Amino acid sequence: MPSPTDPTARRRRRREGSAGLWCAPLLLALLALSAGAVAQSSDAEAMRAVAKAMGADKTLGWDLAGDPCSPKPWDHVSCESGRVTAIQVGGRGLTGTLAPEVRDLTALKRLEVFGNSLTGPLPSLAGLSTLEVVLARDCNFTSIPADFFKGLTSLQAVDIDHNPFAPWTLPGDLTGCGYLNNFSANTANIIGTLPEFLGAMTSLQRLSLAFNNLSAPVPASLAGVQLLQLWLNGQYGDRLNGSISFISNMTSLQQLWLHSNAFTGPLPDFTGLDSLSDLQLRDNKLTGPVPDSLVNLKSLKKLTLTNNLLQGPMPKFPRDLNADMNAASESFCLQVPGMPCDPRVSLLLEVAAGFMYPRSLAEQWKGNDPCNFAGVSCKQGNITRLNLANKGLTGSISPAIGKIGSLQLLNLANNSITGTVPEEIASLPLLTDVDLSNNNLYGKLPTFAAKNAVVKTDGNPNIGKDAPAPTSGSGGTDNNSPSGGGGSRSSGNNGGSSSSSVGVIAGSVVGAVAGLGLIAALGFYCYKRKQKPFGRVQSPHAMVIHPRHSGSDDMVKITVAGGNVNGGARASETYSQASSGPRDIHVVESGNMVISIQVLRNVTNNFSEDNILGRGGFGTVYKGELHDGTKIAVKRMEAGVMGNKGLNEFKSEIAVLTKVRHRNLVSLLGYCLDGNERILVYEYMPQGTLSEHLFEWSQHNLRPLEWKKRLSIALDVARGVEYLHSLAQQTFIHRDLKPSNILLGDDMKAKVADFGLVRLAPADGKCVSVETRLAGTFGYLAPEYAVTGRVTTKADVFSFGVILMELITGRKALDETQPEDSMHLVTWFRRMQLNKDTFRKAIDPVIDLDEETFASVSTVSELAGHCCAREPHQRPDMGHAVNVLSTLSDVWKPTDPDSDDSYGIDLDMTLPQALKKWQAFEDSSHFDGATSSFVASLDNTQTSIPTRPPGFAESFTSADGR
Repeated sequence: MPSPTDPTARRRRRREGSAGLWCAPLLLALLALSAGAVAQSSDAEAMRAVAKAMGADKTLGWDLAGDPCSPKPWDHVSCESGRVTAIQVGGRGLTGTLAPEVRDLTALKRLEVFGNSLTGPLPSLAGLSTLEVVLARDCNFTSIPADFFKGLTSLQAVDIDHNPFAPWTLPGDLTGCGYLNNFSANTANIIGTLPEFLGAMTSLQRLSLAFNNLSAPVPASLAGVQLLQLWLNGQYGDRLNGSISFISNMTSLQQLWLHSNAFTGPLPDFTGLDSLSDLQLRDNKLTGPVPDSLVNLKSLKKLTLTNNLLQGPMPKFPRDLNADMNAASESFCLQVPGMPCDPRVSLLLEVAAGFMYPRSLAEQWKGNDPCNFAGVSCKQGNITRLNLANKGLTGSISPAIGKIGSLQLLNLANNSITGTVPEEIASLPLLTDVDLSNNNLYGKLPTFAAKNAVVKTDGNPNIGKDAPAPTSGSGGTDNNSPSGGGGSRSSGNNGGSSSSSVGVIAGSVVGAVAGLGLIAALGFYCYKRKQKPFGRVQSPHAMVIHPRHSGSDDMVKITVAGGNVNGGARASETYSQASSGPRDIHVVESGNMVISIQVLRNVTNNFSEDNILGRGGFGTVYKGELHDGTKIAVKRMEAGVMGNKGLNEFKSEIAVLTKVRHRNLVSLLGYCLDGNERILVYEYMPQGTLSEHLFEWSQHNLRPLEWKKRLSIALDVARGVEYLHSLAQQTFIHRDLKPSNILLGDDMKAKVADFGLVRLAPADGKCVSVETRLAGTFGYLAPEYAVTGRVTTKADVFSFGVILMELITGRKALDETQPEDSMHLVTWFRRMQLNKDTFRKAIDPVIDLDEETFASVSTVSELAGHCCAREPHQRPDMGHAVNVLSTLSDVWKPTDPDSDDSYGIDLDMTLPQALKKWQAFEDSSHFDGATSSFVASLDNTQTSIPTRPPGFAESFTSADGR
């Protein structure tokens, strides 16, 4: 039997593994070619249906017998690579309908049909993931389907103003449009309430919903969106109502239109709204004084307040402010701008403030004489009676009542007032008649100063008690979308197509069928090849044993990370309730990955100083060696600095690395929690960090990295991050990509490490941002994340762009040894990119720069610039970065067919010849589990899920777990 290390045996195993190496790329290439032909044919059919339905063949001269993209695109149609990407027919006098086949244009980016006489239902666009802009305003569309916005993950702008839609509600699918920044649906017959989910659409900048049938208060969550423009004016029916206090937090607003609604209560504080220039609040029922923060708002250029119930002194606005305010329509105390009210009126307004300036008082307390106010009685100009019973008051009793020294009677009965009775009221010396009955007051009743005071508190069940516990409500509103029409796709011939076009389509179909037949045959063969080797691959966690049983009655499990997701391990902390020692964490269970502390002491020589590989913010990394010589890296957290933050990162790393496996992500082999010990065990990466090879190579006596190696490392990192973002079963955001978190193996293959700051993105990580504690490293933080704390996968793309700049220049992201204007790499790099000469000077001088290399560096430089774009939506996905970098990598081809690196494949043979040669190996193939898993991980990002490092499972036995 040949030795496993025998060169001949090794070459034979590699030849046997050739099918696994070549099947997947060939399949993908053939699938892409076939899919492209089918897609182009589908686009042509769809465009003919669209043209015929809206009469574009007659109005715009679109040739129903031709191809919309070839030999040149139809007028007002744009194409890329034979696919329709834009239809821009706004204001072209079109009639008819918009055909549902528009949904088949799966490469469409812009759909502009505004200003035409199109009628019928607006068809569903669900699933058009490339669509960015929809302009369909000023048409006659009669309905909008419930799934219209479903799957429109690239959508940025929507304008569907002025269409006579059947009543509809804003659908929850809008939350999946994470890039949507402009949504306009004025006069679009939207009904119901404003949904809470609008507050989660953090990319929105302009929201226009004027002249619809919206009602109820505006959800407070909307204040979390940094809008520049908000139009909610002119609602019909019940209209929008309630408070407008949400405005105070919308500090980015430039234009706010809330006029012609039923908003009530006082004006909010406008401090901080330094960009607001246009504010329309007329025709509501707003009450209370006009705040100084509004009067003094320097950015304000246009303001309307007419036809409200505003109180207090009439404001005096700056001369350059265009203010529309009819004082006669308000409840101001005087008609002279800037003149203060009678002190007694001001005092009663303080009383009204406790009740949130109710409309009932604003309508009846007018003028500057409080003795004429409803419910107020005076003697010799002094207020003696305040009778506000049955006024529908809410809020609380204002201590300002205690300033009315002449008050003898206070009647607040039969309202909905809450809170406690202020001590200030009880101190009034003349107050003898107090009726507080039938409210929601609570707390201890103070002792009244007047000895003969009569205080009625009947109907307040909690008087004398502490505040009652709040009752929990449903907490939300169900916003169901009506079932919309449209969206069905017509089948059959549209008519009018020439025989030539039929021939083109038939040829495409025949070619596609032939290609699919070949793919099916190749796919079946590849599938058959994979069955034997993969059937024997061991579980990736089979090498570690639990140090103790967890099923005893004295153990309580507390969840650390989410539940079992698609087979992912479930991490939980286990506390011992019966141990004699302190109740510390003993183990974290997640599959079979728990290692005892004694084993780790043994393999690290009791955490010897000689075994230290490096130190980090929360602990020290040691090199460990098992009894068979296999090396591991042991990260031991420092108990003194752990804290909640460190413990959270410890839990996060376990939670992530037990759910993901990829050849470009460092593997977690196990962990230990015992008393104060928190330890993570990783595969050993002998070449250290990218940071050492890039910035510290001379100190460590290393050779500087050549450009091809830097390119290979960048591609490895891109593949690892792409997997986290879009190819794993869930979407993960790393948040701390940097060279010191990129580890290198003996072959200089790179792996992303340090997952303590990873965040799981909800639903679609590319569409929805996550609000989180700011974490990461300055110099690599995306600007929007640093400012708002909201993070998407595009924050990782920015960090990756910075790493590319570091690989090109050999300079750190933040270098305080540089002059101030060159300290930050990104800004300096952008300047150096401006022309070819300065860019050459920016390239790391240790790179051997010939013309071919310079061209490659220039391409990577362009990619880095895109990745570091200021706006998240301008940055590419990591899949794009993988595509760019992979095209720059060397195409492998053996120079010697019998060499150790040869797989015995003639790259010049045809595909059928290759198939026959692979079949010849079928009967003689005998893969072992380790080899098969290794081959499967070679050149396919999505499926590269390696097992643990070779030898680990064999060397780590059950005896080690005890």
